[in-house]
Amino acid sequence: MKKHILSAAILFLLLGINTILAQTAQFPIVKGFGGIYEIPEATERPDGSLEYKILVDLTAGADNPAEISRWVDNIARMMNLHGLAGVTKDRLHVKVVVHGGAIFTLLNDDKHQVRYESTNPNLAVYEALKEAGAEFYVCGQSMVARNIKKEDLWQGVQIAHSALTTITTYVPQGYILLKF
Repeated sequence: MKKHILSAAILFLLLGINTILAQTAQFPIVKGFGGIYEIPEATERPDGSLEYKILVDLTAGADNPAEISRWVDNIARMMNLHGLAGVTKDRLHVKVVVHGGAIFTLLNDDKHQVRYESTNPNLAVYEALKEAGAEFYVCGQSMVARNIKKEDLWQGVQIAHSALTTITTYVPQGYILLKF
């Protein structure tokens, strides 16, 4: 009898894992990037009736510049996770300040090609994020330190005086700070 119960429990567990693994990635807010999965058992979820103000401090670059940075894609994942839980696009306010090694994820295709011998795979993610309502700022101080000019960057980014002052401007306005 105990063997049958144990066998049934193992089968149930395997079927549950298979169901999770068999799910198709969803993209409720950022189309085509940051795929996420429904977790029916989750008891802690974002509240769809709240306004979410999120400031992402993006400092990490890509491990392989020829591939999408997992940190840039993580912004899409974060937005999609909120969307899957019922937070509408108009209730999700995301600003991203890019500095440090992450600044190279913003290079336009021409400059990326010169530096890394490949087009910039992050630009499509940035475009999808912008279409989903995210705003982007690049640290002007990081630009000077790395000899990067405005024309070297993706056109969808705004230049900030600094990452530090961008953070100190938005956090007092109620933005939660996430560091990627």
